[in-house]
Amino acid sequence: MLVGVGLAFAVLGLVGQRLAQAGTSRPPEPAAAALEPVAAAPVRTALVVHVVGAVRRPGLYTLRDGARIADAVRRAGGASDRADLAGVNLAAPLVDGVQILVPEVTEAPGSPTEHADGGTATSGAVSLSSATVEELDTLPGIGPITAQKIVDYRAEHGPFASVDDLDAVPGIGPTRVEQLRELVTP
Repeated sequence: MLVGVGLAFAVLGLVGQRLAQAGTSRPPEPAAAALEPVAAAPVRTALVVHVVGAVRRPGLYTLRDGARIADAVRRAGGASDRADLAGVNLAAPLVDGVQILVPEVTEAPGSPTEHADGGTATSGAVSLSSATVEELDTLPGIGPITAQKIVDYRAEHGPFASVDDLDAVPGIGPTRVEQLRELVTP
């Protein structure tokens, strides 16, 4: 019997010890990952742009961050005598790696052209139904985006029946149609 009582005390001791540890044990805390400092993005202090077209010295130029297109044209020696600065937004901020095209003044289609013998000849009007984007881009007030819209409209709706059909092209309104009326044919 003494053996039975001793065995009972041993069992009670083990059970009591387990119960006492049950409320106090905690799982180990996960180790925090070591944080590494993040390298700051490099601060760009210079931009490289390619200036071409109607400037005195076309080429690659390095300008400070925050420069404008006017600064790039100035670095390229300024606009030439044939430059059409109305075709360039000189106030636009520069972006690294862009090409800046300074267009030349072009004669409007349909305007008289002087020949070497002193006489003049009138060039033909631009055909809305067959002109390329480049040909349409020569028209006053029509840039490459609007020229592409004209070509896209023509592809979707067929040839122009009238100059007035231009009014249906997005970005062209009645005022622009009147400006182009003498310069284009359907």
